[in-house]
Amino acid sequence: MAKTLTFGIMHLGIAFSVTYALTGSIAISGAVTFIEPAVNTVAHYFFDRYWERRERRQAAASREAISTPATPGDLVSA
Repeated sequence: MAKTLTFGIMHLGIAFSVTYALTGSIAISGAVTFIEPAVNTVAHYFFDRYWERRERRQAAASREAISTPATPGDLVSA
């Protein structure tokens, strides 16, 4: 947990520093520092949902491929 907390603090510090260096505005830097993680959190939620659905589809296709017996037409002679 300490590693996660210190990474979060570092992220906020970097976000503020970079934005301040680019804009010279404390107000804009402060806004970006806290809005970006909020937007990123929402985006991450949808990203995770997409990958969970993708993994379920792949697992189902894999199970289907394993459970479907091969037929003579599936075999290719050399």
